[in-house]
Amino acid sequence: MVKALKYSWRLIRVALILARFRALFFLDLVKDKKPAIGTLKTFLYLFTPRKAGTRKLSDGQRLVMALTRLGPAYIKLGQTLATRPDMIGDEMAGDLSSLQDRLPAIAFKNIKTPLENALGGALEDFYQWFEEDAVAAASIAQVHKAKTTEGVMVAVKILRPGIRVAMARDIEAFHYFAKLIQKHVPQARRLQPRRVVALMERTIREELNLALEGKAADELRHNMQDQQGYRVPSIDWLRTGPDVLTLEWIDGIPLRNHQALEAAGHNRKSLSERVITVFLTQAIRDGFFHGDLHQGNYFVEPDGTLVPIDFGIMGRLNEETREYLAKILWGFQQQDYYKVADIHFEAGYVPRDQDRDAFAEALRKISEPIFQKAIEDISFGDLMRNLMATTERFQMQTQPQLLILQRTMVMAEGIALHLDRQANMWELSRPTLKAWVMTQLKKDNPLFWFIQMLFDLLTNLAQMMPDFVQKLLAHLIDFLKKMVPSPTAPA
Repeated sequence: MVKALKYSWRLIRVALILARFRALFFLDLVKDKKPAIGTLKTFLYLFTPRKAGTRKLSDGQRLVMALTRLGPAYIKLGQTLATRPDMIGDEMAGDLSSLQDRLPAIAFKNIKTPLENALGGALEDFYQWFEEDAVAAASIAQVHKAKTTEGVMVAVKILRPGIRVAMARDIEAFHYFAKLIQKHVPQARRLQPRRVVALMERTIREELNLALEGKAADELRHNMQDQQGYRVPSIDWLRTGPDVLTLEWIDGIPLRNHQALEAAGHNRKSLSERVITVFLTQAIRDGFFHGDLHQGNYFVEPDGTLVPIDFGIMGRLNEETREYLAKILWGFQQQDYYKVADIHFEAGYVPRDQDRDAFAEALRKISEPIFQKAIEDISFGDLMRNLMATTERFQMQTQPQLLILQRTMVMAEGIALHLDRQANMWELSRPTLKAWVMTQLKKDNPLFWFIQMLFDLLTNLAQMMPDFVQKLLAHLIDFLKKMVPSPTAPA
């Protein structure tokens, strides 16, 4: 009873703030079945003063303002919802994607003692000097520039005092709200709001442990150490713990500063291609990728090397999910919708009692309009959003492990397009996807791999021969291909 009263009070507070920004529109989902909900919405709007300047804004823009007012955990919730156009619609998802996780920095005098407690000693024992003004501040932590006692320039990230307690309180409320939604909004059950909140909780808990962020950076650096033109900054473990992270300071140009990039002679097209290649390599090859790919988290060093920062949100995919992802993306590239449908059924994402042919045709309907556009207008993000929006008809259960991936995929495409308006993620992803699919074929079917190599050898050999020999070899290759059962393979 006490717990219910506590949550009810929090729910009232949230409702009042949402009402002030006229952001209770989601109640329309249930007001037809529960008329009292519509009456409640009308009552709140009638007796809650409207926030000035919100009258001409869209629903999503008003929701952004309300979530920002509610605080850090609600900002994170809004960023999670931005990945769910199937749940909230494309327009609102676009509005929520503008949510900025930025807050005013806490004064140095208020973080010095927590910082020294985190380090286990006086500040001067660890740093020659420490810049008191923060260079960046977000809802969970803020960053300062410093020089270690060894003379190394570093970035020091320190948790905001009291942030763990505040986040835990709000996440506890989210679980309660998700339970209510799942019970009273039948349309939302397929979207598994309780699982989504659980995933969000896990992500935030990881963000609140800066030592885990350091370990994530180390793992990513190890995975990508052979990637040319990309590197991950090193971690100073002597000055790192759950509440503080010290890492190498990056002297570079922020990726969002296009004018400075051009003035320094950097090739924006090349950088655009590298962003996509790096993301797909991490996601599909390694199953571990940077999950917060906005332009502010990338710097370009003088030699053109791309350097990421902020490893608080990382995505991880098991081998089965990576295989599913690579195959459906390759299937879409080949426009083989029946194969893509089969992959969904094999993975268990679509219930067996659904119609495979109908699902394949639904995939065709959402994809063909996209592929009929000019190559520079084809959007990876549009396809993923439409794919998720189509799944409700076929009772496909939401896969929470794919939420960060989808969000990051759209963000990576956005960065690429900002750098180069002609960038096309489909074309840029083809070499990475082809390499991965061929590696799987080699692993799963060595005989087919050998035959594929033989075909390639004969094709290359034919190019050096007279015309009549080329035609003869072409007929031989066609004949052999018909004789050999071939799994789905890249062209």
